[in-house]
Amino acid sequence: MKKILKKIIFGTVLLVLQICSAQVSNELMLYRKDFKDISGNNTVSVTSYQKGDAHFVFAGGIGNIDVYSLNKNGELTPISNHELYKGKGPARGMVADSINGNDFLFVANKHGNAIETFKILNNGALERVSLVADTNKTHLGTAITLQVIHMKESSYLFIGGLEETPGLSSFQIHDDGKLTHVQSMEDNEIIHTDGVIGMYTHKINGRTFLYTGGFQDNGVSSFRVYENGTFKNINNISDNTNDRYLTGTYPVTGVTLGNNNYVIVGHRHHKYYKRAGFIKKTDFVYHGDAVSVFKINKKGALIPHFVLKDDETTKLQGQTRIEVVSVANNEAILAVGTRDDASIQLCRLNKEGILSPINYLETGFSIYYGLRSHKIGKENFLIAGSFRFDLKKIVTYKIAPKINREGKVLRHMVNLKYKDGIEESKVNEAVKNFMNLKNEIPEIASIEWGINDSTEGHSKGLTHCFTLTFADEHAREIYLFHKAHLQMVSKISPIIADVLVLDYWTK
Repeated sequence: MKKILKKIIFGTVLLVLQICSAQVSNELMLYRKDFKDISGNNTVSVTSYQKGDAHFVFAGGIGNIDVYSLNKNGELTPISNHELYKGKGPARGMVADSINGNDFLFVANKHGNAIETFKILNNGALERVSLVADTNKTHLGTAITLQVIHMKESSYLFIGGLEETPGLSSFQIHDDGKLTHVQSMEDNEIIHTDGVIGMYTHKINGRTFLYTGGFQDNGVSSFRVYENGTFKNINNISDNTNDRYLTGTYPVTGVTLGNNNYVIVGHRHHKYYKRAGFIKKTDFVYHGDAVSVFKINKKGALIPHFVLKDDETTKLQGQTRIEVVSVANNEAILAVGTRDDASIQLCRLNKEGILSPINYLETGFSIYYGLRSHKIGKENFLIAGSFRFDLKKIVTYKIAPKINREGKVLRHMVNLKYKDGIEESKVNEAVKNFMNLKNEIPEIASIEWGINDSTEGHSKGLTHCFTLTFADEHAREIYLFHKAHLQMVSKISPIIADVLVLDYWTK
């Protein structure tokens, strides 16, 4: 009887643990921790790197790269900014890595038609050590995606381009960061390397495989990479109009769970592009948005496995980046950044290769390749940026268990002090501009304002108080990064002497 009772208790405990384990991933949410200005007009790409005990973030835009330190709370501190070759860019496909003990940042200078290598100094600042310009033998014109592959004796940088000179190239990386051309494969009607915007590497049974997505030719390809940096095509999967969603193949990543190797692929469908003449194959058919999961066989080939379709409960329209947040207990947590839904969707991939949505956060800005996962200790963060020229921000989020906000609303209090000597008419105009946000941003549930009437002497000189109400986190994010809000802040900030912002949740 005691043995039976022990088995029942043990089974109950095991069941509870399994349920709790499932709830940990199913109830994750994103919470914004910080945002900082960038020195350029926009943030196209974001990457990060741990150097010793220090954590650095690199934000690449048109013409330059901004460097920040990142602390354990997800807070950013600006360090430096660096001009790109010819002041061009944007910086795309940035990847930081260590080559025989030397830390480098590799940057695809898209419109500079070059690959730049920067040494990462001890304080995170950058020093250019190499520059490789495009030639008629390489495919670096409109370079857009980079992938470092470490072999036994050497390391290689794989480069994918877009538009004028599509194809895939391999360069050996030397200890000083300089690059030597190994092989280039011109795009053709079979492989998918026309507009390589995503790449990922799997090592299986001692062999190395590279996976690419072709944005313009709508599909994914697999390649075997050899010790000398050369490569050959294995297989190719093209888009169709029923069970594949590869029109405008964009982000590519992967994960190993148990004995299973997966490649996860997203797409920004061609229908979302309005620029005339940009899409080469105009006979595409829109049949929805989805994230595709491919299983990798022992030969490294791609096998269609599972599709997570977008619906009214998910935010998967216009996927531009997929980041692996964490891998534990035979499951992976993924973050999908979207340009058209302007959101970050969290998903769970189990060891059977089934992808399911968890939660999403509407960021308030479109993500255009600028999304990066970074871990400090036990904490998982996401760093995001946007191509929007009016935003000029880089934002951090912490991935944590979801907080129950049911039945609550969010109050956002903005307390202002105007500069001495400012005419009353300008103050009245500033108040009018602030209150007009309700007409510009429907996510604001309500807004009211008033002039301070306290006589206790603890107002710190603040005179005007604005209180906004939001229904949820999404509404606050949309408001914070909305064009109308940013324009209002830019317009009234010259007459503001001080500001205090407080947010709280209430029923």
